[in-house]
Amino acid sequence: MAAEAVEAVFREERGLLLASLVRRFGDLDLAEEVTSEAIEAALRHWPAEGVPARPGAWLLTTARRRAVDRLRRDRAYAARLAVLAADAERAEPAPAPDGSGSGQGFGSGSGFGSDELPDERLQLFFTCAHPALAAEDRTALTLRCLAGLTTPEVARAFLVPTATMAQRIVRAKKKIREARIPFRVPGPDELPGRLPGVLQVVYSVFTEGYAASSGPRLQRLDLAEEAIRLARILHRLLPAERESAGLLALLLLVHARRDARTGPEGEPVLLEDQDRGRWDRPMIEEGRALVVRALTGGPAGPYGVQAAIAALHDEATDVAATDWPQIVALYDVLRTLIPSPVVEVNRAVAVAMRDGPGAGLALLDALAGEPRLRAYPPYAVARGDLLGRLGRDGEAAAAYREALELTGTEPERAALRRKLGDRKPGE
Repeated sequence: MAAEAVEAVFREERGLLLASLVRRFGDLDLAEEVTSEAIEAALRHWPAEGVPARPGAWLLTTARRRAVDRLRRDRAYAARLAVLAADAERAEPAPAPDGSGSGQGFGSGSGFGSDELPDERLQLFFTCAHPALAAEDRTALTLRCLAGLTTPEVARAFLVPTATMAQRIVRAKKKIREARIPFRVPGPDELPGRLPGVLQVVYSVFTEGYAASSGPRLQRLDLAEEAIRLARILHRLLPAERESAGLLALLLLVHARRDARTGPEGEPVLLEDQDRGRWDRPMIEEGRALVVRALTGGPAGPYGVQAAIAALHDEATDVAATDWPQIVALYDVLRTLIPSPVVEVNRAVAVAMRDGPGAGLALLDALAGEPRLRAYPPYAVARGDLLGRLGRDGEAAAAYREALELTGTEPERAALRRKLGDRKPGE
C-alpha cells in the first residue's frame, strides 16, 4: 500500500516537486537527485509510520533537507549554484508599479491573482522547451522532468537505445547549465514567441503515442495519456491562452477514438469502419467545450482549428454524415496558419470526400515533388486508397508497396500487406 501511495504521489506531483526544487536551488541535476532520495526515504518510512496527510509536502520537505545537506558538504557546488541563482534573479521580470504583477511576467489575464504565484511547473515547461535546446532534446527533457518517465521509458517511447536517450538528456541539462538558461516564465513580450514551442513539445509527445513511428503497436496509450496530462497542466496554468485550450481540445477529441482505432489483433481500423459507439463521449464533450473557448475572442490558432476539425469528425454519426465542406474550409484556414505538405495531404483527402476521389487525387499528385512527403507513409496510403476507388488497381498496389517500405509499425505493415493480398501466415 505504501509503495502504491508513493507511486501515485510520484506520478501526480513529481513535476511540481521537481519544479519547486529547481526554483529553490537553480539546478536540475540536484533537484532530480534529491527527489529520488526523498522517494527512497518515503518507501522506508511510510510502511512503518503510515502515509502522511500531505504526502507531497512530506516529499518536498525531505528533498529540501537533502539538498541543503549536500550544499553544506560541497562548498564549490554551492558557490556555483549561487551564481546561477543570481543570474535567475536578474532575469526575473520586474514587478508592476501598481503591485499587480506576480513577478512571473503575467498580468491579471493569466488567471493568477496579485498574491498568488503561478505553479512552478510552468517555469519548468518553458525551460525544457527553450529554443536554445535541440528539438529532440526538448521533448526528451519534458518527458523526463514533467511527465515523470524514466530514461529507459523515454528511450522506448522514441525507439532509441537507453544510452542514446541518456546522452540527449545530459546534453540538454548541460546546455541549460552552461548557457545559464533561467528557470522562469517568459515576460509578456516573450510569451507569444515561446508558447508555440512549449505546445509543440506536448503535441509531439501525443503524436508518438497516437501513432507510433515504429514497433509492434499502432498506439502508445501511456504516452498519449501523459501528453494529455501535460496539456491539462498547461491549460490550468495558462487559462487565458486560447491555444493551450485548443491543444488540450485536440488531444481529447482525437484520443476519444482510441478504443475503436484498433481491432482485436491490434490491427488499425479506419475512421469510416470504426464503431463510434466505442468513442469516449464524455471526453468528446469536454473537448468540444474547449474548442469553443479556443475559437472565441480573436483569430483562431492552429491547434484551435485542428480541434474544430476533430470535433466535426466526432460529432458525425458516420463518414457520410460528416460535414466535409466545413472540414475543407477549416483546412483552408489551417494552411494559411501553418503551411505544410502534411496539411495539404489531409486537405486533399477531405476534398476527395467532398468532391470525389478524382478531385482529391489531383491534389495529391500535385504534391508529388514535395521532398518532405517522400518518407511520409500516409501520403502513399492516401494515393493508394483514392486510386483504388477509381478502379486503378495496379497503380493503387504500387502506392501501397511504396507505403509498405516506409511504414514502421507492424500492425500498419500487416494492414498494407492485406491490401496487397500478400498476407503472412496467421494474418
